[in-house]
Amino acid sequence: MLVVYDVLTIQNFLSFDKPIRMILHVFIASFALLLFGVILSLSIPSKYIDDTNKSYQNYSLLSIVAFMFAGALFEELLFRGTIQNLLFIFIENQWIAIITATLIFLGFHIQYFQKPMMLINISIPSLTFGWIYFDTNNILVPFVVHFLMNLGITLLFKYNILRMKR
Repeated sequence: MLVVYDVLTIQNFLSFDKPIRMILHVFIASFALLLFGVILSLSIPSKYIDDTNKSYQNYSLLSIVAFMFAGALFEELLFRGTIQNLLFIFIENQWIAIITATLIFLGFHIQYFQKPMMLINISIPSLTFGWIYFDTNNILVPFVVHFLMNLGITLLFKYNILRMKR
C-alpha cells in the first residue's frame, strides 16, 4: 500500500543499486550475528533463555527452515518494511526510526520481558537489520540476514554443535 500510493517508491524498498554492498552485508552481518548468538548462548545460563527458543531444534529440518523463513519474512516486512519506513517518513531521521522500530519490536516480544537477557539477544540484531535496510534500500537483505542468523543458531543447537550453558 505504501508503494502503491507512492509514499515509498519501489527504489527505496527493493533497490538493487548496490549489489556488492548487499552481498557483503548478507555474509558479514549473518556471520557476525550468528557469532553474537553463539557467544550469548555460551555465556548465559539456560535458565535465562525463553523456553520457546529451546524447543525449535526438536522440529524436523524442513519445519525449521519453513518456520525461520516465515518468521523472518513477517518480521522484516512488518518492522523494517512498514513500521521503520513510516517512522522515517514522519521523523526524517534514520537512527530514530531504527531505534523506535527496535523498541516496538521488543514490545512485540512480550514473553521476553520475564527473561530480560533475551531482549539483548534480539535488540542487537534488530538494530542491525534496520541499519542494513536503510544502507541497501532493499528489504530482502535484512530478511536474508535474519533468516540465516535464526536458521544457523537453531541448527547449531539441533545438531548439538552448540549447547546452552547450564
